Amino acid sequence: MTNTTNINIKDVAQLVDDAAVNAEAISQLSAQGYQLTLAQAYQVQAQSVSNRLVRGEQQVGIKMGFTSRAKMIQMDVDDMIWGPLTDAMFIEEGGETPWDKYVHPRVEPEIAFLLKKPLSGNVTLAEAMASVEAVAPALEIIDSRYANFKFSLEDVVADNCSSSGFTIGAWQSAQTDIANLGMVMEFDGEAIEIGSSAGILGNPWRSLAAAARVAGEAGKVLPAGSIVLAGASTAAQALKPGVHVRLNCEKLGIAEFTVK
Repeated sequence: MTNTTNINIKDVAQLVDDAAVNAEAISQLSAQGYQLTLAQAYQVQAQSVSNRLVRGEQQVGIKMGFTSRAKMIQMDVDDMIWGPLTDAMFIEEGGETPWDKYVHPRVEPEIAFLLKKPLSGNVTLAEAMASVEAVAPALEIIDSRYANFKFSLEDVVADNCSSSGFTIGAWQSAQTDIANLGMVMEFDGEAIEIGSSAGILGNPWRSLAAAARVAGEAGKVLPAGSIVLAGASTAAQALKPGVHVRLNCEKLGIAEFTVK
C-alpha cells in the first residue's frame, strides 16, 4: 500500500488523464495502492485538468456532485464534490457525441447557471441569485474511468468527479422560479427518469451557493461567464450507441443530444 506522504501527484494524474484520453477503464486508484486523502484527490484532479489545459482546452465552469441527501448517505459523505468543466466536454445542444469517446457513460438531468459576475466564498442564497445571468436545462454525461463504474470518494474526485460531457438548452431568465420544476428525461422518446429540480438539495440555488463555497475553500473564484451545473435531479441512466436523449424541463424547455 502506498503511503499518502509518498504519492507523486503528477504520476497519479497521468493515470486518470490517460484513461480519459484513451477511453480505457483502469483499476481504482485505491486498488492500485494509491490511498489518497481527499485533499490529495483534489490535487490529482487539478493536475489532470491542468494537463488538458496544456493541450489547449479551456475551463468554462464547474459541476457539482452528490447534491442529493441519498447520494451523500450512499457514499458516506457529508458534503458535495465538484470538478471543472472544459470546452472540450461541451456537446452542442441537439448535436451528437461519439460513443467511442467514453468507457461506460451515463447521463443525468440537471439545471445550469450562467454567471454574470464573479462568485466565491460563503454567500447567501440572495447573493448567489444576484450573480446569475441566466438558467437553463442541462444534461451531464458522467463516465467513471474505473472498471465496473466502482470507486471510492477519493477515486471519483481524482477522476474529475466522473464528469465527461454536457449539453445546455436555451438560456432563460434568471428570474424563473426553478425551485420545484418537473423534469423528464427521455431515451428515444420514452420517459426513463421523472423527477423535480427540488431533488437538487431541495432547491438548485443552494447548489450554486455551495459551488461558491467550495471554490473559495480551494482558493479559486468562479469568473463571470462561468457555467455551473447544479447536480442531478434524478438517478443517472446508462447510455448506448445511437440513443437520442432529451430532457423536458418545466418552464425552462429542452436539452437534447444523440450518441452516434
